[in-house]
Amino acid sequence: MTEQYDPNAINLNDKFGKIAKHWSPHILARLNDFHVKAAKVQGEFVWHQHDETDEMFIVHKGTLTIKYRDRDVVLRAGELHVVPKGTPHKPVADAECEILLIEPAGTLNTGKAGGDLTAEEEPWI
Repeated sequence: MTEQYDPNAINLNDKFGKIAKHWSPHILARLNDFHVKAAKVQGEFVWHQHDETDEMFIVHKGTLTIKYRDRDVVLRAGELHVVPKGTPHKPVADAECEILLIEPAGTLNTGKAGGDLTAEEEPWI
């Protein structure tokens, strides 16, 4: 797929308004070898890990809980958290939440866990 790069400002409210499916990340921008992705989430994701990279979550709207085996990290709008590489985690949102993800291009959202929530193709919006 050809990358769609817009040198103008990206309006996050506009982009989130175009996302219809939960847990389906869409690429907003490329930053060197990283993608900036937007996703709407609700409910529970799968336990997974990324062995080769950290993963940054930024909450745009709502509340997101990152569950670890030994603790939970609760993020509200305007907050971010970095999950260290190789660390099992499970994102959960009781109500719809809008998040940004920053991770290396090509990072599979479910790591090696697989399953119905795996986004094989992450479209540009």
